[in-house]
Amino acid sequence: MKDLRDDRDSWTSENCSVARAMDIVGSRSTVLIMREALLGTRRFDDFVRRVGVGEPAMAARLKEMVAADLLERIPYREPGQRTRHEYQLTSKGRALLPVITALRNWGDTWAATDTGPSVIATHHDCGEPIRAVLRCAAGHDIADGDIDITAGPGLVRRD
Repeated sequence: MKDLRDDRDSWTSENCSVARAMDIVGSRSTVLIMREALLGTRRFDDFVRRVGVGEPAMAARLKEMVAADLLERIPYREPGQRTRHEYQLTSKGRALLPVITALRNWGDTWAATDTGPSVIATHHDCGEPIRAVLRCAAGHDIADGDIDITAGPGLVRRD
């Protein structure tokens, strides 16, 4: 099995999954909205307050996230009020939990202030901190030197 990094110039990144993912979740506000949604935030005003962006920007970002199937709009109505919408995670949105956890872990290690991280995510059953780890499908923990890069079905080779 040949590692594609050995001949990096023979293929392109034009069908790159990382680039496509960044097209969907690559903005700061999208990642922070996902953080909030994963923490249980559902309502527009709460997203605006907790993420710290203006209402027009939040409305546009939430619309994009609904179109990308990360969130879905669910109508609700408070007594005596007009119908409004809250935002709930889809399965596609919930699948970003390991990504947000990895970003939190990295930030806790490399970007937290001297006082430490603002929140610590722990396992409900045992109380230990949650860590994102690389693991192969057979269950082996993986270090960065243990990764081979091989051709996938969508690889585009240069002529």
